[in-house]
Amino acid sequence: MHCANCGFENLTGAKFCEACGAVLSRACPRCGYEARPSARFCNECGAPLTEAPAASSPRPQPAPGASTAPVHYTPHHLAERILAEQAAMEARGEAAGERKTVTALFADMAGSTALIHDLDPEEAHRLIEPVIALMMEAVHYYEGYVAKLLGDGILALFGAPIAHEDHPQRALFAALRMQQAMRRHGDRIRLEKAIPLQIRVGVHTGEVVVRSIRTDDLHTDYDPVGHTIHIASRMEGIATPSSILVSEATHKLAEGYFEFRALGATQVKGIPEPLPVYEVLGLGALRTRLQLAAHRGLARFVGREAETEHLNRALDEVRTGHGQVVAVVGEAGVGKSRLFHEFKERSRRGCLVLETFSVSHGKAFANLPLIELLKNYFQITAQDDERRCRERVMGKVLTLERSFEHLVPYLLHLLGIGEAGSALAEMDSRIRRDRTFDAITQLLTRESRDQPIELLFEDLQWLDRETEAFLAYLIEHVPGTRILLLLNYRPEYQPGWQHADHCSSLRLEPLGPAEAQGLLTALLGDDLSLVPLKQLILEKTEGNPFFMEEVVQTLAEEKSLLGDPGRYRIEQTPASLHIPTTVQGVLAARIDRLPVAEKELLQTLAVIGKEFPFSLIQRICAVPVAHADDDLRQLLAHLEAAEFIFERPAFPEVEYSFKHALTQEVAGHSLLTERRSALHERTAHAIEALFPTRIADYCSELAHHYGLSGNIPKAVEYLHRAAQQALRHAAHLDAMHHLGVALELLKRLPDTPARVH
Repeated sequence: MHCANCGFENLTGAKFCEACGAVLSRACPRCGYEARPSARFCNECGAPLTEAPAASSPRPQPAPGASTAPVHYTPHHLAERILAEQAAMEARGEAAGERKTVTALFADMAGSTALIHDLDPEEAHRLIEPVIALMMEAVHYYEGYVAKLLGDGILALFGAPIAHEDHPQRALFAALRMQQAMRRHGDRIRLEKAIPLQIRVGVHTGEVVVRSIRTDDLHTDYDPVGHTIHIASRMEGIATPSSILVSEATHKLAEGYFEFRALGATQVKGIPEPLPVYEVLGLGALRTRLQLAAHRGLARFVGREAETEHLNRALDEVRTGHGQVVAVVGEAGVGKSRLFHEFKERSRRGCLVLETFSVSHGKAFANLPLIELLKNYFQITAQDDERRCRERVMGKVLTLERSFEHLVPYLLHLLGIGEAGSALAEMDSRIRRDRTFDAITQLLTRESRDQPIELLFEDLQWLDRETEAFLAYLIEHVPGTRILLLLNYRPEYQPGWQHADHCSSLRLEPLGPAEAQGLLTALLGDDLSLVPLKQLILEKTEGNPFFMEEVVQTLAEEKSLLGDPGRYRIEQTPASLHIPTTVQGVLAARIDRLPVAEKELLQTLAVIGKEFPFSLIQRICAVPVAHADDDLRQLLAHLEAAEFIFERPAFPEVEYSFKHALTQEVAGHSLLTERRSALHERTAHAIEALFPTRIADYCSELAHHYGLSGNIPKAVEYLHRAAQQALRHAAHLDAMHHLGVALELLKRLPDTPARVH
């Protein structure tokens, strides 16, 4: 257990810190509430208080007087990633840096200057150091990165250096956790020293440039700059003690997952227009993306007839006593959860439906989805105290099967409900785990005799190892029961049980053109003014339902759409569509999970274009984008296996293409302008060198790359040639377009005779 006073890591279950003697407490992973060391159940929100595995524990914070270099407080996996990226950038001889959408969090001690004014410097340090330690612990708990120590506070980033699709939620979970920890610590300091300690937190989400300078201790690494950091700092500056203030951007992304109070628009120093400000009050009622969509109002369900029929057949088998496991595999946003939702709503008559899910930060907390499943089965609510929880478990089990009384202690132990005199706490952990798995499996098997069970486990890619082990155990025992086990996960997750006879899998692909059109009509309406916009959205989202819904939501929030949902109209179709932050987060998180060499190759490919022959990649990557030992073909194979790109049959050489245009856009946009421009120039040179006798076929591509590289004369030259070609083929509109772009580029050049010519 981590001591918030001195940073020492104590043994699990310890009540006092063996380094400083401070009273220890445990924080709830869901809401941050501080509980007794012996508690196994949060009496604030009902979540289990499980210990994180040692591998994921935060590093001990520096003791007073120790170095505050980032290398001493940055979790090992983040430090390794930063250094790996720095080494790759240095090998290229390029300036380090990247564009990222992040959530920035500032936290500091309220009124610290007045508090420490009359204190000895060492005494002031002893007062501030534990506060900084608990701030950092909360940030690292949710895999954030402490970018700077600021005397009496910190600047933390969520979404960098490793992107998380839920970075706004992680930041607010961390803010609640540090405020709860601060209340406990502040109460003790107030009693001991009569000094009031409070912290304030400000949060904002937006794009930053993160620049890095390689040093041995990580100093100045991942130094974020930009408007986002300024706004987050201002949010903290206007926050009152013990409060958490967020900007409108963060509020939009976290609404529903947390409770907020609108404070109105506030004039913030350095910002011309007043900014809407919100205070975080606590956790909201929603936990998943589907719950949020249902809260807004679910769009019409389209397509998926074949997949629904597969699930229906599996349920028919289950009703006859042949248990089945069906796994639905698909990319983020393709509709896995929605498919399960529609199926259970249509088939639940006569069935017991039990559901649970994983969250992206859940790998560090053992058994959370399994515990959630049991709470649903026993109908345990956050308002139930320990006595009521025990009554629910005992009553349900004994009503179901009197002979199952011996299973109850294992169920109670997993739920964190203590039993006087129970020997389970002293039992070998592996034996206790196996018996607990058996107890749950017996319970579900017996329940399925009375009614078929639809058991839903969602987002297996985020499962902790203990729940994953239970699933493997349960899958072995499904045959001969009336259990339909429904699982879904993203393609990167590779289960070991998928080839069993009673297991089947469905690959859920994006919607086809007709189905995607149907969904867009349901979202937008059928006004004729929407036809060009629909085509633009279809080209951008490529049939991904979540991406389509988020694009429409963003257009509505930006007031680009007129009218009501499902009956919109538009006065002018935008020339391009902005990628919603929610979609950008999903894609950036996938990209950032790649090894550094593969990520850099993907970013390079994104600049080359949607499609690219191998010879062009080889030419552009002559200056290696990877480590010296990495083979280019092997890296491409890895990206293909990860479903970022795919190989297309072509003659006379292999060609590759991005699987999704949005992935290409996010990968390319993450590059700093300087590097992106240099890659465009290099791509143009490579095309000229590789295809000198076929330049006429590449005029448009060369104009595109030279235009984005800043080489305007060359871009205008190729635009003029492309216009001439278009005229020869009577493509007058294309010719006018090329010449119009050329004229716009010429306006950027100085007014010289060369420009007139």
